[in-house]
Amino acid sequence: MTTMEELPISRTSPFAPPEEYTATREQDPVHRVRIPDGKQAWVVSRHEDVRAVLNDPRFSADRFNPAFPTLVKGGQALRRSESERTMLAMDAPQHGPERKAVLGEFTVKRIAELKPRIQEIVDELIDEMLAGPKPADLVERLSLPVPSLVICEMLGVPYADHEFFQENTKKLISRATSQDDRRAALDNVTGYLGDLVTAKAADPGDDLISRQIVKRKAEGTYDHAALTSLSFLLLAAGHETTANMISLGTMGLLEHPGQLAAIKADPGKTPVAVEELLRYFSIVDNTTRMAKEDVEIGGVTIKAGEGVVVMTYAANWDPGVFAGSDAFDIERGARHHVAFGFGPHQCLGQNLARTELQIVFDTLVRRVPTLALAAPVGELPFKNDALIYGLYRLPVTW
Repeated sequence: MTTMEELPISRTSPFAPPEEYTATREQDPVHRVRIPDGKQAWVVSRHEDVRAVLNDPRFSADRFNPAFPTLVKGGQALRRSESERTMLAMDAPQHGPERKAVLGEFTVKRIAELKPRIQEIVDELIDEMLAGPKPADLVERLSLPVPSLVICEMLGVPYADHEFFQENTKKLISRATSQDDRRAALDNVTGYLGDLVTAKAADPGDDLISRQIVKRKAEGTYDHAALTSLSFLLLAAGHETTANMISLGTMGLLEHPGQLAAIKADPGKTPVAVEELLRYFSIVDNTTRMAKEDVEIGGVTIKAGEGVVVMTYAANWDPGVFAGSDAFDIERGARHHVAFGFGPHQCLGQNLARTELQIVFDTLVRRVPTLALAAPVGELPFKNDALIYGLYRLPVTW
């Protein structure tokens, strides 16, 4: 096996990382690669080193810095003004208060209060799927609608507009999208959300965006553009990632009948199964950082101003941390995976994602016990060209 020389690398199997990821982690875990903007960046691939970078304030998440590494061609052109900066592109001290301002909407307690509504949404969608023709596309009937409906209700975004923002989000995460089309997609969604924020500022309702407006106006920190960017981040991240995990997780369980049988026999195993699915599929291969000063990682000095590609997928398959990492094993206790990232930028919505996944899988197992794939895995359309891995369609029958 050869180590990575350039990124990105497309997956060739849904059940294993590219060989280059494994070779890099085992043979040269911290080394330089070429990235699409023509520059070179450091790859960090071992679990220990990945966590170290993501938790170290000497590594910046400031995507607006011209030297920051990007993994799509023309990526820097998407960053035109400070008004488009989300918390993903903030460092301390700016990042902490911005995250804290909305963190209360995603606590374990708050998400637990949403469980009955999430269950109701899942049951309604499964009712509709079971009443319709077979085979059915699980992506269309369940995977996308569940997180989309949930995040729309949380934010106060009309679900009737879901096709609009899903289509534009699809363009934003595809590596094949041109720079102009990517910019247009971003403008489409932020324009839509900007109008929505304006409307809610005039007449607040009982939703996350409205509560943020009221709170920030009372504090004297209200900024229309900043709240529009926050709404964009939550809307895009709130449906695309979980939708892909529902599809891949369902496929993964159906392809591992022994593991599925264990969940059927004991639904209490679903939470640990979700953690293993998150580790095993690692739908976001990597994230990026830039050194603000010289830092030693894995015995290598990364100099100030140099970019870093943090290989979360390779880290989640690190056999030194996850014994027999190439096996799908719901009993392993994989909670220390980095599928949600690590450190101060760890996924804000992880409690919501875990809850949605647990409810979906529990409900499918209980209500559709004969669920099966309606096409061989080798014929399924995987998102090999996307920044977030998943399935375009998942035909199922019962």
